[in-house]
Amino acid sequence: MTVTVAPTDPALLRGRFDAELAAFLDARRPGRPDDGTGAVHAALRRFVLAGGKRLRPLFCYWGWRGLGGPDERPIVVAAASLELFHAFALIHDDIVDRSDRRRGAPTLHRFFADLHARSGWRGDPAAYGRQAAVLCGDLCATWSAQMFHGCGLPPERLRGGQVLLARMRSEVIAGEYLDVVAAAGDGSVASALAVVRLKTARYTVTRPVQIGAALAGATPEEVAALAGFGDPLGDAFQLRDDVLGLFGDPAVTGKSNLDDLREGKPTVLLALARASVSPAGVARLRELVGDPELDQAGAAEVRGIVEESGAREAVERMIRTRADAALVALDAAGLAAPARRVLAALVERAVDRRE
Repeated sequence: MTVTVAPTDPALLRGRFDAELAAFLDARRPGRPDDGTGAVHAALRRFVLAGGKRLRPLFCYWGWRGLGGPDERPIVVAAASLELFHAFALIHDDIVDRSDRRRGAPTLHRFFADLHARSGWRGDPAAYGRQAAVLCGDLCATWSAQMFHGCGLPPERLRGGQVLLARMRSEVIAGEYLDVVAAAGDGSVASALAVVRLKTARYTVTRPVQIGAALAGATPEEVAALAGFGDPLGDAFQLRDDVLGLFGDPAVTGKSNLDDLREGKPTVLLALARASVSPAGVARLRELVGDPELDQAGAAEVRGIVEESGAREAVERMIRTRADAALVALDAAGLAAPARRVLAALVERAVDRRE
């Protein structure tokens, strides 16, 4: 008996994305072994291919299929290019947040700092690590554009996707800036939600699914309608990420559950807690959150305050409400039935996760 695996099976799709990413990266391997950039290429290749959910390529691919696009290599390449942009965003975000772990391994700036220290080079290892990682992030952003433009789709189809891609890049950078501002600002729920929408929601779901649809020839109205699906789902995705950042198991998430607290990340979860606890609780959160030396005992105290305030329960309700809104919008979007079914499954995968 022969078992045929559909070319759109999620696990197989991930393999196809990764194969295209590996081929693209391998084609950019340094031409000479002694040119000094081999370590950069190896570190980036490892970082891009070592893990991740591939949600952005999946949303892009199914946006394409939902508007009648066929299963073919050009859309797989175009969708995979979004993962390189995601790598750029993660690398820079880890520098800003001073994070040490990502996907169960040292962050890229930490990797280069350790390389500097092991090599006995002159200067400050931490500064070298940040400088090298910034350049690696910039390279990922450049490569993402190159991979997208060279995917093999005709120029008239690429133009619609390029407009959305440019908008996505601007939104992510604006969201990162607002995140920095919010950390020094009022810490309100409204400012935290603004960061969620620009920094994560739009580039995780909305823009990828719209890019796929635009590449397939969707009308402006069809593209705009997909925001009703993508925006609430992207919000829910980031709200879940914030919950995992505080309550998640590092062995499962691959990230420290101290980083967000030490950095003082202005999450909706903490904003709601501050708005609900006693003045004494607010004062204690002010002492603990943002302390770069915060230990697990202090983090456990923060978790206790957040739980007692009802903030975690409130965020869980927000996640479910937004996921349900995304499903309603998906049903109304007029996408092809197979794509609609897969996108509905991706809603649950995005919000009901432990990593």
